[in-house]
Amino acid sequence: MNGVSHTLLALHHGEKRLAAHLTATAERHSAEHEVHHVATDLAHWSREHARRLARAAQDRDTDLTPDPDPDPDDLPAWTTDGHPQPGLLLLHDLRELHLAATENSLLWEMLAQVAQATSDDELLTLASSCHPQTLRQMRWTNTMIKTLSPQILSSL
Repeated sequence: MNGVSHTLLALHHGEKRLAAHLTATAERHSAEHEVHHVATDLAHWSREHARRLARAAQDRDTDLTPDPDPDPDDLPAWTTDGHPQPGLLLLHDLRELHLAATENSLLWEMLAQVAQATSDDELLTLASSCHPQTLRQMRWTNTMIKTLSPQILSSL
C-alpha cells in the first residue's frame, strides 16, 4: 500500500467514524435542538465524504478494508455523585467530535498536498471540495464547547 492509499484508507475510516459519532450525539442529545439538527446535517457531510473517498480509492485500485463498525456509544458514564450528568456527556461528545474532525482535517490537508505534488487533479478537487466542510465541523464543535462549557461546568 502506498502513501496515497494509506491516506485514503485512514480518511475513509475517519469520516465513517465521525459520521457515526455525529449521529449518536444527535440522538443522545435530541432535546438540545441545535446539537441534534446540526450534528445530523454534519453527519450527512461525513457520509458523503466517505462515499466520495470510496470512489477515489476504487479508481486507484485501493482496497478500503472494511473498518470495524464504530461504536459511538462506547463512552464512559459521565456521572457525579453516581448520577448521570447530561451536560458533562454533551461536552464529552463535543470534545470527541472536535478531535475526530481535527484528525480528518489533517488527513484532508495531507491528501491535498500529495495531490498537488503529483498533479492529481481528481484528488485535489476531492480534497478542495470536502476539506472546507470538515473545517466547518471543527468550527461548530469548537463554538459549541465555548458556548456550553461555562454554564455546564460552573453548575456542577
